[in-house]
Amino acid sequence: MPVKQPAPGDLEPIETASLDELQSLQLQRLKKTLQHAYDHVPHYKAAFDAAGVHPSDCKTLADLAKFPFTTKKDLRDNYPFGMFAVPREQVVRIHASSGTTGKPTVVGYTQHDIDTWANLVARSIRASGGRPGDMVHVAYGYGLFTGGLGAHYGAEKLGCTVIPMSGGQTEKQVQLITDFRPDIIMVTPSYMQVIIEEMERQGIDPRSTSLKVGIFGAEPWTEAMRHDIEVRAGIDAVDIYGLSEVMGPGVANECIEAKDGPVIWEDHFYPEIIDPESGQPVADGEEGELVFTTLTKEALPVIRYRTRDLTRLLPPTARSMRRMGKIVGRSDDMLIIRGVNVFPTQVEELVLKMPELSGQYQLVVTKSGHLDELQVLVELQPQHENASRDAVAGRLQERIKTLIGVSTTVSVGAPASIERTLVGKARRVIDKRPR
Repeated sequence: MPVKQPAPGDLEPIETASLDELQSLQLQRLKKTLQHAYDHVPHYKAAFDAAGVHPSDCKTLADLAKFPFTTKKDLRDNYPFGMFAVPREQVVRIHASSGTTGKPTVVGYTQHDIDTWANLVARSIRASGGRPGDMVHVAYGYGLFTGGLGAHYGAEKLGCTVIPMSGGQTEKQVQLITDFRPDIIMVTPSYMQVIIEEMERQGIDPRSTSLKVGIFGAEPWTEAMRHDIEVRAGIDAVDIYGLSEVMGPGVANECIEAKDGPVIWEDHFYPEIIDPESGQPVADGEEGELVFTTLTKEALPVIRYRTRDLTRLLPPTARSMRRMGKIVGRSDDMLIIRGVNVFPTQVEELVLKMPELSGQYQLVVTKSGHLDELQVLVELQPQHENASRDAVAGRLQERIKTLIGVSTTVSVGAPASIERTLVGKARRVIDKRPR
């Protein structure tokens, strides 16, 4: 669907800066951030000292590799406010992760941090084709999760009209989209599929709505899912990337002119790709684990934060900054089934290529004796509810074996039989193996 393209005057100067200009700014900000973290966060002073490095050792951007990584465990070990680099009284907002695998990771923001965040999400929405006066339907969850408020403040900063719907209440989501006629929706891609299903259930053609652009993030999604959403809803599906430990949504965003991977806003976040096993940096274009160092954060600077997201850095195209490849999985989400590495997104691509199946799926991992077993749960599309489930299961099972290299059992359920996500990220993996 054609969308108005950004005029050159809409871009910030840094978005078209030369490489020398960008790297000069990055180095200036990096030096300041390293010193700020060392002076004000006991964890960083101890970690730098233990590694035998000092902020003054950073003479070039390549010198960042001398400094130690930050992990989610470091944030949890300093729960709740031990990683803050400013007095708690200067922190105007606190967000936190769900803490499903332990203590939540707590992040704080000064007023300057909040303003920077809003500006970057506004930049991201503009890169997605949004303009002042557009109406934005925000269906990310509001609360401690950064998605809802991050999207909200950014859309307002751009001058948009915001519908703060949050997640859940799918029938009401559809009603408001129908009645209010928003131009843009910001939501997880898996929940967008649920909204599309609800429209179809109500007899509404998803392609007939006012929506022109969907800005989707908070979970890995594939080109197959992009194609599925764009065809069914008649919109441009654009990828936004972020994580609360680094800021929230708006760390990177695709440009609608190209839709060729999120552009990392490198004036605020310095990216590296490392080998997840050795921790050594790899060259641009090589796949590995994404690592971020914040360059402008006051309340919670993070140095070489290991995101666990697996991707690669790509050269600039629509902007002067590098892009991320699609997240292929997480180093901590990777399943090893009888020696074969399996990522949920690999299965997702195969599911979405079968017209009989909806885009919903779950991977259930169990152990039989000493061997791991993988069961793939999928469901039929309503228009294919009379299809032979055994035949569909057999075809998918064969494709998984051929293309991924792992043996599975496939269970094909009735339409809408897979658990839906109404708020936050879809639950794709159920690991029942004993700890």
